Amino acid sequence: MNAILECKNLTKRYGSFTALDDVSFSIEPGRIFGLLGPNGSGKTTLIKLASGLLTPTGGELLVDGKHPGTETKAVVSYLPDRCYFGSWMTVRGCLDYFQDFYADFDRPRAEDMLEKLGVQPQIRLNALSKGSREKVQLVLVMARRAKLYLLDEPIGGVDPAARDYILNTIISNYSEESSIIISTHLIYDVEKILDAYVFVNAGRIVEQGMCDTVRQETGKSLDEHFREVFRCYENR
Repeated sequence: MNAILECKNLTKRYGSFTALDDVSFSIEPGRIFGLLGPNGSGKTTLIKLASGLLTPTGGELLVDGKHPGTETKAVVSYLPDRCYFGSWMTVRGCLDYFQDFYADFDRPRAEDMLEKLGVQPQIRLNALSKGSREKVQLVLVMARRAKLYLLDEPIGGVDPAARDYILNTIISNYSEESSIIISTHLIYDVEKILDAYVFVNAGRIVEQGMCDTVRQETGKSLDEHFREVFRCYENR
């Protein structure tokens, strides 16, 4: 089975600062994958490289066998770590925007999810709570029929109830032919839906593997294992 995302010795530098250093891993279709590490570890840089917003300094990144570009943007659905819609926009305007830009956007599906949330299409984003704005943006992203979903800190800064909704939306709105990358430092909240993971720190891969293997071999949750691994790094 061909990887939907493949990183080969991927490196990204900003001047003298190295954000990613010789990163290699791959993700097969049908996986929910955790890109896990503390703030500033290089997670957002990797997500932006995969979405085509940045270009590598070295190494290679392939999405569905291709370098990021016009073709890959058509199969990647990207949720940034902050809202990119103008606060003056209405929910209907956001739906129109996605319908205009993405051929794979399933508007009826998005409208159904928003109706279940009780979000009216005529309401402006600045009239919604932060958690509701996060939900609206996630609904739009997950309503695309994409091959790869890139979710950068999708549960950061929202209350536990909103987190549960967001995670349920993620697992109920993707097909087994696609994959999802969730970038976060909140491992406890997301580990129940993850299949595989990579731990990153200071731009380098610390560890990667399958979540069930960690539980079986260590008898610990992924969150406990993460804390143990990164405690070792803190003590160096």
